[in-house]
Amino acid sequence: MTTEVNAPVDEVHLKSNMRKVAMTALAGTSIEWYDFFLYATAAALVFPAAFFPDSSPAIGLIFSFGTFAFGFIARPLGGIIFGHWGDRVGRKKTLVIALVMMGVASTLIGLLPTYATIGIAAPILLSVLRFTQGLAIGGQWGGAMLLVTESAPSDKRGYYGAFAQAGAPVGVILANLAFILISRSVSEEFFMEWGWRIPFVASVALIGISMYVQLNLEDTEAFKELEALKNQKQADAPSAAPIQRSPVLVALAKYPKRIALAAGAFLSIQVTFYILIGFVLAYGSDPEGAAMSRENMLFAVLFASMLQIPAQFWAASYSDRNGRRGIFMIGAVLTGIWSFALFPLIDTGNFWLIVLGIGGGLVFLGLMYGPQAAFFTELFSTEVRYSGASLGYQIGAILGGAFAPIIATYLWYEYDIIWVSVYIAIASGLSLLSVIMLTETYKTSLHDTQ
Repeated sequence: MTTEVNAPVDEVHLKSNMRKVAMTALAGTSIEWYDFFLYATAAALVFPAAFFPDSSPAIGLIFSFGTFAFGFIARPLGGIIFGHWGDRVGRKKTLVIALVMMGVASTLIGLLPTYATIGIAAPILLSVLRFTQGLAIGGQWGGAMLLVTESAPSDKRGYYGAFAQAGAPVGVILANLAFILISRSVSEEFFMEWGWRIPFVASVALIGISMYVQLNLEDTEAFKELEALKNQKQADAPSAAPIQRSPVLVALAKYPKRIALAAGAFLSIQVTFYILIGFVLAYGSDPEGAAMSRENMLFAVLFASMLQIPAQFWAASYSDRNGRRGIFMIGAVLTGIWSFALFPLIDTGNFWLIVLGIGGGLVFLGLMYGPQAAFFTELFSTEVRYSGASLGYQIGAILGGAFAPIIATYLWYEYDIIWVSVYIAIASGLSLLSVIMLTETYKTSLHDTQ
């Protein structure tokens, strides 16, 4: 009788706990990505004039996107550092540190003097703070993603993992909404001087979320089991000093092919995403042939990002039933094809056709990004999972996202916008090949420690 009574209670408790973990991961990643994407928006619209005023518009934009790339250069290093400690001391503690780091760096960007005030020191300090943002995001993704997927039922890893992944489009929405609200509330002069700073300073809210995670969430069962196994081995052989190898080095030695292919799988997502949320703002509101005003382009990206969220949850749930690889490959193919419709739709100057162009790209991208948390989690064993998944993700980020706006800007100014579509299509083809070379993972146990 006791078992019959307690079983439903335990199931209700498990579901309630999973909802709490999922919503906390969504809140944390949303504001973390909000901070990261604020920079993308500001790099396209504000930073060329604020930090590179002596350059031509084209060169100023390239320099601005260059500081944007600094965050991506730091992401693999952040993945290595936080991956090491995430596999050593736990997912939760490492996530908390990453959230605090991002909150502090983003707030300081909002307080940073411009070139007119402190000269060349301004873009240098901007680059340092952007680098710090990159370190934080390099550690945040692995922590939030594992906190959710390692806690989820085995048949719902994709679905719950999508809560961590949804932080990216939600972050874009929040960042664009912040810029829209500020630019509508103040004059253009005030916006360029002080208004753009307000969304960055608001990032201090991340510190509050990090405290909630620290005080209210437990680490995952998979990590607890790994710790219990280590303690048992130590108890059985107390005189034998354990050899503590770096989890990052173990992951690189044990899974070099999987890390490389995971990075390749992520390539298309990164190239396409940062062109769709960053580069298109500069392209669509270009003074010499603007299809739209700055505000309308921000609205277009905002509405398009809303379409990405349900696409990600649908694709993630589909992958729980039918596997990760198939839906991921479909997303790569459709993203590559759609890239040739994107800029003709923007060139129409019709708001809803622009939303269709950007939204179509983000929906197809979401077919890959939705299942990705579960897919990357299942590629690695528990003792190196934080390190392995973070390395694959962040190496793909630097290869794909770091220079995508710069490359797109160069192709646009030097050749023709069609070559930006070709660039997206090539990245999608490389992601397709990478996923073809990976094995299916959706029935993998996450409790394996070897």
